[in-house]
Amino acid sequence: MKTRDIAAASTEPMTLAFEVTVSSVQELSPNFRRITFGGYSLRDFGVNGDTLDLRIKLMIPSLAADGTELPLPAFEMSRTGWYREWLAMDPAVRGSMRTYTVRHARLDTVYPEIDVDFVMHFDSQGNGGPAANWALNAKPGDAITLIGPNNRAAQCLTAEAYGGIEWRPGLAQRILLAGDETAVPAISAILESLPEYMTGHAFLEVPEAGDFLELSSPADIEVTWLARGAAIGRSRPHGELLQEAVRKAVPVPGWVAIKAADGAAGPEPEDVNVDVDILWETPQRMETDEIQATKNPGMPAGAMPFYAWIAGEAAVIKDMRRYLVRDVGIDRKQVAFMGYWRQGKAEG
Repeated sequence: MKTRDIAAASTEPMTLAFEVTVSSVQELSPNFRRITFGGYSLRDFGVNGDTLDLRIKLMIPSLAADGTELPLPAFEMSRTGWYREWLAMDPAVRGSMRTYTVRHARLDTVYPEIDVDFVMHFDSQGNGGPAANWALNAKPGDAITLIGPNNRAAQCLTAEAYGGIEWRPGLAQRILLAGDETAVPAISAILESLPEYMTGHAFLEVPEAGDFLELSSPADIEVTWLARGAAIGRSRPHGELLQEAVRKAVPVPGWVAIKAADGAAGPEPEDVNVDVDILWETPQRMETDEIQATKNPGMPAGAMPFYAWIAGEAAVIKDMRRYLVRDVGIDRKQVAFMGYWRQGKAEG
């Protein structure tokens, strides 16, 4: 066997399929439900460090005509990739795939477990997406498959970097975290992992005041919860409070920006049709030519003193992206923008 073939054969896959069961279900608030998943397979789960905003894929079982769950097909994790493998399965039985954040991971115990916080999205008729409907009826013992990181690959020199973590503050000492309820689990996990020397703001917009959760952080971060519900007399549009908070915390002009010498505004970000395309831009994912086109081409991503991480409804994130990059003049290498979902489209 050629040397190159040997190296390819010894490379650990970055992702694995984990068959787990529900250990417990906990009501955190009116709109948050925590489901704990356990399984001996999770001994192979992990990223060699804090989970931060680690994303995993949950495979939600399809329902038969009588409402019972159909068994999920087994994943072989072939060389063609797990996603292609899933697409090739029978659509009637492969289930639905949804992305969630790992809130806690207890992987060194005899029976490893992870916690996933579900936002319970339902319309006025009580209809929700596949994941919310599944979470609403979940009970201990229910089986599910998740796709997540292989902890052996985290130690493997031949493996590529796992793509499920976007938090990359680099050398930044002052940060901004902002997101709606879908970003609360990720922001919560990030806050808990921050070093003491960091300062900044964290803004979390949720449906109602009952969704304010107890959060802690070693860093000096001012955490602000924003409730858009009727408790304030009227319901505010999704994202309005979040945008107001970010604009107040990072005003124009702001010291975090790298403005041109003549004080001109920053570049206009390229337009993204959030009804068609995914708004997802993080510093480590920028192409080399994009990095060279920024105002500090000689500096690596995250090397500036300020870093922002913003996630949530795509249209809201798009507006905040334009404000921070164009109006305030923040370099694109200092900001991670992630459209987790799009209002009016199926999610949860």
